[in-house]
Amino acid sequence: MKDKAHPAFSDWWARQGDWVEEPNERRDGNSGVQRLTDQDVTLYLKRQIGHLSRSLRYPLGRPTVVREAWALEAYRAAGVRVPQIRFAGARKQQGQWQGLLVTQELRDFISLDEWYAGDARAQHGEAVHRHMLRELASCLSLAHNAGLQHGCLYSKHIFIRVRSRGVEIALLDLEKCRRRWRRSAAVRHDLKQLYRHRGPMPEADWFQLLEDYRQVAEILPSERLLGRKTPVRPRQA
Repeated sequence: MKDKAHPAFSDWWARQGDWVEEPNERRDGNSGVQRLTDQDVTLYLKRQIGHLSRSLRYPLGRPTVVREAWALEAYRAAGVRVPQIRFAGARKQQGQWQGLLVTQELRDFISLDEWYAGDARAQHGEAVHRHMLRELASCLSLAHNAGLQHGCLYSKHIFIRVRSRGVEIALLDLEKCRRRWRRSAAVRHDLKQLYRHRGPMPEADWFQLLEDYRQVAEILPSERLLGRKTPVRPRQA
């Protein structure tokens, strides 16, 4: 029987596909991702049961997909490329929250991990590789200037596509995104996190990324805000 209050939710909830991420137990509930095909378009359906985030505004919790859907729209409004939402929603069934987030595949994109593991630098050439770092710096600065903190900025969540007109960057997995009133707090958190989880990116490229970031946005008060565990290049005398 269809859920009369949420017919679209019921339709999507009934659909099944191959598990990309098997349901795992977190936040007193479970969450997993399935791959679907809809008219030759690949979709990813994040399915959650009782998987909640809590805050001062929502002390009893709300499905994390609700926050992720908000984050996707916020990043898109800031000019950052993110997966397109096909459907997002939540409902309560017998006292338990269910959440759905359906997004379209980022076609022809590869992760930053794959970029380095597949030696895309040699494949596309040094000029394209440098363009990639500049575009990544610009992408991050757009989000930070809008007061958005990614919250899970790992190399596996940064995606790259090379086109004839240049390099495009997209970001995924915004489940932990939050708005920060102080831009510097978002910068500090995301850059420290990306350094620790940059995967195969060599330190030389990390330093170049920081330099490219400084060309489009400030890092305040100095490089030291990146923390003791993040090496910084000494200023030239």
